[in-house]
Amino acid sequence: MDKKTGLDEVLRERYCLASRRIQEICGEETVPAPFCDFFRRTAGFLVQMIELKEALETGETKGYTLEQWQEQNRALYEDILPGQYDCSFGNPDYAEEILGEEYGKSLGFLYTELRSLIVYIFEGCLEETLVHLELFIEVYNSFEQEELPKPREIRDILYWFASDYSELFVTRRIRESVDPSLDFALKIVMESDLEDLRYLYRYGEYVSENELETARFLNGLSEEEVVAIARTYTEGYRVGFAVDGKDISLKRTVNIRYNLGFERMVRQAVKNFRAMGLEPVIYRAAACVLNKRQSARVGYTGAVPNKQFEYDHRADQALFLDRKFMERKLGVTRKAYEQYKDLAKVHGGPAVIEVFGEEQFVPAPKDTAYKLSQKQQQILVELNQETGKLTNHYIPGDERSFTIIAFPIPEIGENFPEIFRETVKINTLDSAHYRKIQQYLIDALDKGKYVHVKGKGENRTDLKIALAELTAPSRQTLFENCVADVNIPVGEVFTSPKLSGTEGILHVTQVYLSGLLYKDLEIHLKDGMVTEYSCGNFESREANLEYIRENLLFQHDTLPLGEFAVGTNTAAYAMARKYGIAAKLPILIAEKMGPHFALGDTCFSWQEDVPVFNIENGKEIIARGNEISLLRREDFSKAYFNCHTDITIPYEELDFIRVAAKNGEELSLIEDGRFVLPGTEELNEPLTMEESLSRIKN
Repeated sequence: MDKKTGLDEVLRERYCLASRRIQEICGEETVPAPFCDFFRRTAGFLVQMIELKEALETGETKGYTLEQWQEQNRALYEDILPGQYDCSFGNPDYAEEILGEEYGKSLGFLYTELRSLIVYIFEGCLEETLVHLELFIEVYNSFEQEELPKPREIRDILYWFASDYSELFVTRRIRESVDPSLDFALKIVMESDLEDLRYLYRYGEYVSENELETARFLNGLSEEEVVAIARTYTEGYRVGFAVDGKDISLKRTVNIRYNLGFERMVRQAVKNFRAMGLEPVIYRAAACVLNKRQSARVGYTGAVPNKQFEYDHRADQALFLDRKFMERKLGVTRKAYEQYKDLAKVHGGPAVIEVFGEEQFVPAPKDTAYKLSQKQQQILVELNQETGKLTNHYIPGDERSFTIIAFPIPEIGENFPEIFRETVKINTLDSAHYRKIQQYLIDALDKGKYVHVKGKGENRTDLKIALAELTAPSRQTLFENCVADVNIPVGEVFTSPKLSGTEGILHVTQVYLSGLLYKDLEIHLKDGMVTEYSCGNFESREANLEYIRENLLFQHDTLPLGEFAVGTNTAAYAMARKYGIAAKLPILIAEKMGPHFALGDTCFSWQEDVPVFNIENGKEIIARGNEISLLRREDFSKAYFNCHTDITIPYEELDFIRVAAKNGEELSLIEDGRFVLPGTEELNEPLTMEESLSRIKN
């Protein structure tokens, strides 16, 4: 018997013991009220998981009808769906009400973490499944004693679970990100009959009407349409390497991220990538608290069963996050990367398919939910910085690339088919044509000392953006001429502003960032750094400040202005106006629909020293860093923030964009929301057409 076989047998024996014990707990009354209800209900969910595991392993699920799969899927997620959430132990308010303040948070954490079993059971991960079952039994046993365990004892059990098993979960996560042999999702994409929508339920993700209708819609497209859509996506990835002068032939893998329902497009994309010599790496958004990144979902994903549930548990790591745990996780991360360094070296980076059109979500803050203390916020910032440094060491930023494309989902409304097809047109606009028009903007901007951006109407933006200095204008430029490569669709021109001298107010009346709505968002800048901020989401000023600090500043005290750009995709803007979907567009498209400003790292972070040139004239883009990123030469932790969030001012809220030239001249790029610089007037045509159509309708 080899070592692995022996280990598997031990795990199976432990699993049998744990599963039998949990089935017994369902009928026991050895724990006092109100905890008895918590343990019996949670044990009931675990028995459901045990039965699911058996059904998957015996092949019983292969005979499920679509209706049976849908019933199974709803049963897995029913307890946290909006209609049931008020009485779920996943709801911090309910957990505290029933279990008390001292136990509510810890047991709510346990309940939430146990829900990750859905993922591990579908993927057949025995050890991950087992340790979760044993965790539940350990906590249950502590409540069977004559006296209730002290709340600290429960927190200690959960803390040591996180610490002891970080190697198991973090190592697997890193392997998932670079190892194509972990092909659970790939097999679903490549081997399923995509006309038979039962395949969607084989992932174990929550499946809503969005995923079903998206799959039906894509199935209804012609082969030629699907090939064209996938080609735009994969060519963007290939061109990204070419434009940056990186050798894609040195890479062997690409990470594909998508929402369920897009499998027909993904299948064609896999074929395209394989033709480039790239094997797909496809992993799901993290389920375990040890790998989650607050509310962000990085990887393939189904529907979010309940966004409030996700938001309520975004900071669950507050239960165990301390400096000792940070060092433990960093050590595990370093060891895992070293173990898989050969795979990491040939990984090319992500190719992302985003979706948009969901109903806007404004979270309800809850005092009963975990929150990071100020000290923990500092630890998390440090942890993210050090993790980013490790990732960049093993998957060098100057050797990898990415691409992102976005499509609507049916939730956007009855015009979904038309919006989808118009989005395809937007994604395939003529890059060469836009590149020529955008060069006029760059030529004017290269003459400037600073750019003045001012809002109009209710928009209070009044910003002066300082520009770096060109020392050899004949062969240097400040702005990248960005068309449809890594960031699809076209088009924008962007730079890393000079921080010193950049100052003023950035304001948007409403914006949707990373799935969260911000109302009346206002950010003050001094020498390129955030000094004040506010929004109007909540009645309490403190709640608004906390919301921005956590979700926009990512727990940093301040962030620099890492990017200034002028978006030129007026066709996308016209589409948004036509269908009334501007608020639902992802930042990927929205950033091309006006000037935008990114808080955090520059677009060239981790690769500022790699020369980049514009295709149109061969000039080198020299504004790749700023005074903060320059600190990388002394201390990487001071140079990077591991975040980059774009905030766009729509054309309709824009008074002007003017360039203050070095010779004292003032050059107008945009006046009253329209392009006025000679050579760019053509960009106004979609706006004029949309206005004419609106007048006809009205």
